[in-house]
Amino acid sequence: MLKTYSRKKKAEQEKLPSRVRPPVDDEDEKRHFQKVVYAFKSYRSHLSKKFTTNRQLLESLPERQQYLLKTYKESLQEVEKCVQHNQSLIDLIVKDVFFMFENANAPAPSQELVEEEPSVMDLERVQTTLKQFVRDWSKEGASERNTCYQPIIDEVLKNFSPEHCEPDKIQVLVPGSGLGRLAFEIASKGYSCQGNEFSLFMLIASHFVLNKCNQKEMYSLYPWIHQVENNLTPQHQMQMISFPDVNPSELLRPSAANFTMAAGDFLEIYTKAEEWDCVATCFFIDCANNIVDFIDKIHYILKPGGLWINLGPLLYHYSNIPGEFSIEPAYSTVREVIAGVGFEMEKEETNLKTTYGQNPNSMLQYEYNSVFFVCRKVKLET
Repeated sequence: MLKTYSRKKKAEQEKLPSRVRPPVDDEDEKRHFQKVVYAFKSYRSHLSKKFTTNRQLLESLPERQQYLLKTYKESLQEVEKCVQHNQSLIDLIVKDVFFMFENANAPAPSQELVEEEPSVMDLERVQTTLKQFVRDWSKEGASERNTCYQPIIDEVLKNFSPEHCEPDKIQVLVPGSGLGRLAFEIASKGYSCQGNEFSLFMLIASHFVLNKCNQKEMYSLYPWIHQVENNLTPQHQMQMISFPDVNPSELLRPSAANFTMAAGDFLEIYTKAEEWDCVATCFFIDCANNIVDFIDKIHYILKPGGLWINLGPLLYHYSNIPGEFSIEPAYSTVREVIAGVGFEMEKEETNLKTTYGQNPNSMLQYEYNSVFFVCRKVKLET
């Protein structure tokens, strides 16, 4: 079983059991965990309210318009079936979720969930998590993975070639690992790799796919069913995908001991200096309130001569969110910061066309002109 745990601020390096241990031992952590699980469980009931409103609106229209929209009415009924299918999958995902945890933070299975109305943001996170299965674990996501993950993997293989080193001795960290595919791919090449993720939504889903899926295309879901706009046909909204596209347990078997997932805030839990040979970030560095904090931390935890590989845009997730602190420097300034903290740029590409969780059939297509760079922590002269 894949080792998934939460590192404390004083992050010990010994091998830990394959269950998650939340970072803070208090009632707030228990409550947060319960709220996330309840948000998953509320997926269908939340969407059912929208369906009810849609039906009522449709039935309030003149009969002639209702007749003209009969295909729409039929598609609404099919959409509800797809949502029910997704909920059945979600129930499997959270079925044993309490056993991800070992310590007192995790509520026992017998404890009742906190059944308060999930926030709109948490309900959206459930939908986002479902879409992440496409990017990370379906054949439909292969194009995105090839554009976003493969350049990073290629640089790991190039700079830490098995011909010149022992891969299992190379420590690679992947912060913001989502459902774990990039970290999985690096580990499957024989490297000692740890994925780090802050979101419990993503951690719960990654635990399911990495520990509960033991054959290809074992499960299916409808990731675009929530997308009611920009559909050419109802079938595009109701497109089903299967996952995983590979068998994680089979590919990881030789190197499972070298693959872990760690829960927690990247800035808080990695406190040991010069620990990692490589840090690989994909669509991650713009997730900080202060991007300089991330750059400083990456430099701090890398060994002298260690490599930082990055690919992604600068969306700045906290920008324009009321009450949130955020700085949003242009890439040219970010580049100056990278050099200023002690990195040497070895490779750099701009205007790399990338997408993230894109529905290929949508009438609206988002595309990023991402940056891709490889830089090395400068060794100090002795």
